[in-house]
Amino acid sequence: MPEKKTEKITLKVEGMTCAACANRVEKGLKGTEGVVSAVVNLATERANIEYLPGVISKEQLLTAVEKAGYQGRLELEEAAVSRDKDEARLQQAARRMWIAWAFTLPPAVWMLIAMAAGRHQHGWPTPLSYNLGTLLLALPVLLWAGGHVYQSAWRAVRHGSANMDALIAIGTLAAVSSGIMAFFWPVENYAGVSGMIMTFHLTGRYIEAKARGHASQAIRKLLELGAKTAAVLVNGEERQVPIQQVQVGDLMLIRPGEKIPTDGVIEAGESAIDESVATGESLPVTRVPGDAVIGSTVNHQGLLKVRATKIGKDTFLSQVIKMVEEAQGTKVPIQELADRVTGWFVPMVMVLAVMTFVAWLLFPGIMGAAGLALGDLLPWLNPSLSGATLALYATIAVLVIACPCALGLATPTALMVGSGLGAENGILIRSGGAIQAMSSIDIVVFDKTGTITAGKPEVTDIIAFAETSEAEVLRLAASVEQGSEHPLGKAIVIAGREHSLDLVEPENFVSITGKGVAGEIDGRKILVGSRRLLQAEGSLQAEAGAVLARLERNGKTAMLVGREDRVLGVVAVADTIKDDSAAAIAQLEKMGLKTAMITGDNWRTAEAIARKAGINQVMAEVLPAGKVEEIKNLQQQGLKVAMVGDGINDAPALTQADAGIAIGTGTDIAIEAADITLVSGNLQAVVSAVRLSRATFRKIRQNLFWAFSYNSIAIPLAILGLLHPVIAEIAMATSSITVVGNANLLRRAKLN
Repeated sequence: MPEKKTEKITLKVEGMTCAACANRVEKGLKGTEGVVSAVVNLATERANIEYLPGVISKEQLLTAVEKAGYQGRLELEEAAVSRDKDEARLQQAARRMWIAWAFTLPPAVWMLIAMAAGRHQHGWPTPLSYNLGTLLLALPVLLWAGGHVYQSAWRAVRHGSANMDALIAIGTLAAVSSGIMAFFWPVENYAGVSGMIMTFHLTGRYIEAKARGHASQAIRKLLELGAKTAAVLVNGEERQVPIQQVQVGDLMLIRPGEKIPTDGVIEAGESAIDESVATGESLPVTRVPGDAVIGSTVNHQGLLKVRATKIGKDTFLSQVIKMVEEAQGTKVPIQELADRVTGWFVPMVMVLAVMTFVAWLLFPGIMGAAGLALGDLLPWLNPSLSGATLALYATIAVLVIACPCALGLATPTALMVGSGLGAENGILIRSGGAIQAMSSIDIVVFDKTGTITAGKPEVTDIIAFAETSEAEVLRLAASVEQGSEHPLGKAIVIAGREHSLDLVEPENFVSITGKGVAGEIDGRKILVGSRRLLQAEGSLQAEAGAVLARLERNGKTAMLVGREDRVLGVVAVADTIKDDSAAAIAQLEKMGLKTAMITGDNWRTAEAIARKAGINQVMAEVLPAGKVEEIKNLQQQGLKVAMVGDGINDAPALTQADAGIAIGTGTDIAIEAADITLVSGNLQAVVSAVRLSRATFRKIRQNLFWAFSYNSIAIPLAILGLLHPVIAEIAMATSSITVVGNANLLRRAKLN
């Protein structure tokens, strides 16, 4: 029975306030029939869903989000509209914060005056005026500025769950209720404290939102890079059209200083193009007719005519944005523990709060022992308060100090910054798992052709045997290789054309994987390839073997040319290593990583190239299927393997490796199979990718450590009554801000 095809969709989820919210939405989606997988990201407020379209519709996915108590919508709006909405929400958060402070500062000053007058417990100037005044000033903070917090808490409770807003709501309501009870019973009035708790909560939310916006600015930058219009030539006339109207095949005119509107190929003109938006390289690159160019890069000098080849979502920039968004919507394996904790965190805190209240009422002596011992050191402690007041004091502190937000933000914010920083430097990361895998690799395995070498080989030697001429050897080899897509074959074809030889289209062409090619020329079978190919045909001669050995010792790839039962000659091709290969490999070795090269080429050539590149471990004469086995062998030795390649035949090995790295100048299949894509094609980018992964994962570990440590230390202190509720709220808000701020420090990482 054929597998049902799945589709992916991203929903914007509004109303989430903490990690418990994201956890609930994710559980709700995963529990819906037809949903294959779902990842909800609190930092980006998005749900990335894989689903079976024949089983569940998009509307039903939105309904599943609503059943969890939140608002979902499809991401169909323009980027500018989305940015406007984000900005409006940030302004609203700022407005709520300032309203709260306007009504919180007066009671705060009032409380300080009462304390200075020595009448804090009874109120100043009179108990009635103090109780009534602080209560009335607290209500606008709670109901006006913080009203949405209670709405969020009610929605969560109504749908059978609890979130951080529920804890804040219960804590502030308990505090403000003491202001009402103070009119009738001798309890401490915490009405003013309730306003302060809400104010610091709203302040923390605003700062956190601002910091999260800063963390996600990489996507905004990428969205802003695109050209808005294009100059299209129609019947020789220039027309300015919106970028959305450009079609594949349109001829665009780009003047110096203008952005190239979309991906294309230069048809006329030559220029230096600034490709830093794609590769991270600051120096312009010379492009000539026939060269591909990337949309949104900048034409520096000449007048160019470019034929559009990709538009809309198929362009390079759109694919980069998609990959960055996908990376930000995934999870790092280390996050699983944090997810399990946040799933039961809020309910557990509520249970702890109830237990704290009961324990203080039943065992005030035991619970208050720490407060008595530290009363002189902590000025906010007052052990002389009534048992009910102390119980309320500790309970409120427990409710507001316990926050899963830091745990929920620890990983996604670091991932947002890391993937964005990577995109700015030409390193495209497909998933969070790739960052974790890349940060712990032991060995980097490089493909040879197009990865370590430039991938643009040239014919260097033509040697003929017996009565055959060098021109005939090259003509036969080039004729057969016309059916090949291999870089070495293309080099031979180019050489044949440059020598103005009469090339013939081969008949019955066949590519023999890892060995060479064969085809009929002038009615006779011609073989071009390695000694393994011609040995199989029984035609390798001693003279040919000696020539092969000499050429291969010089780092050249030598291919035998045979006809039926005899060797006619040898064609040697050389591919120089890239300028930065040796330096990049030396840096990787210095970073404590092992390096190896894997190739289908012969041992002599492979070892010669490896010596030049500074690689010690060589795996040569490896067929495409054998590359996977070689990667498996390394993994069975206990090594974490990163594979770097660029060809179609590298795709299986890239998938098998713990971290697959595709050279961006390579094939689409290799890029699709890889976890990380290097746009520039330079091996220095591999060094940068390792550094970026290590720096990002280090931030993730730091964030999770601080988030767990914060809650592990703060909750016991609150239970023992050692934290003032306002200080507890300040600490809670600070924990989330610290996690996001620490993630933003990742921007300082040195990748080169």
